[in-house]
Amino acid sequence: MHSMNYNHLRYFWHVAHDGNLTRTAARLNLSQSALSVQIRKLEDRLGHPLFERRGRQLHLTEAGRIALDHADTIFGAGQDLLATLSRTGSPRKVLRVGALATLSRNFQIEFLRPLLGAQDVELVLRSGTSMELMQGLETLSLDVVLTNRVPTPDAMTDFMVHTLSEQSISVIGTPKRLDDTLTLSELLSTHPVIVPTSESPVRIGFDTLCARLGIDPILAAEVDDMAMMRLLAREDIGLAILPPIVVKNELVTGLLKEAQHLIGLTEIFHAVTVKRKFPNPLLSSLLERPVAAEGAWNQCASDRQKGLGNASVDT
Repeated sequence: MHSMNYNHLRYFWHVAHDGNLTRTAARLNLSQSALSVQIRKLEDRLGHPLFERRGRQLHLTEAGRIALDHADTIFGAGQDLLATLSRTGSPRKVLRVGALATLSRNFQIEFLRPLLGAQDVELVLRSGTSMELMQGLETLSLDVVLTNRVPTPDAMTDFMVHTLSEQSISVIGTPKRLDDTLTLSELLSTHPVIVPTSESPVRIGFDTLCARLGIDPILAAEVDDMAMMRLLAREDIGLAILPPIVVKNELVTGLLKEAQHLIGLTEIFHAVTVKRKFPNPLLSSLLERPVAAEGAWNQCASDRQKGLGNASVDT
């Protein structure tokens, strides 16, 4: 087996980070054609194209993204050779995770928990809109996207949706605000509520519930960020309509509590990937592992459910 020419790899590494062949050639004092030849030789050696041209821009192929990961490791190690030689073990692996900006941070932590603190793993975490994140999947700059919204089918992209968890939605509030003697209708009609914005599936379900109960709730806030809903609930401006995992720590400490009413709403969390010839090996264990719905307060919730028996939505 012939060895790799690392000069070819270095030229590729520079172009991949610059994203522009002409600019890289000028910086390295090479002609553009000479630089192109070096990259073609590397592609021939690896047996895969590393770039594809879209208009005037160069984009990494899937093989190119993998090659860049290895090149980063190889040339990064050269910058700290003594420290590298003093360590043992395999090269660090990288997982690039995108998450909807409004998604529960606690849920993201639960998904990533098996990799947290692993000495040979680097996590690259990005947040953004659905459009930004799906574009990241398409260009292979992300390995997986965490979301509570299934992406619109795209004829040009083969998105794969993995359902990770379906979590119940609860009425959350401070202990002094939640009166267990009130019915659900009385509770929601006498206290202001903090709800997701209208495009959220949870908000749609909540509005349907209120219509069925014949109540017109007082809205304290409409929020598109679960972290902000959590903070507003802690400020006691109203009752929040949330999955308990969002306020995991507050439920454990007693700062917030769940109402004793089942409202029959759930939120589904997904991981979205695209079909890849070389899938990231770190992903398989995460996608096969169910994400805990209620984490540290699971036993408390279980005890509450036992106390309710076969309870239904209060009217």
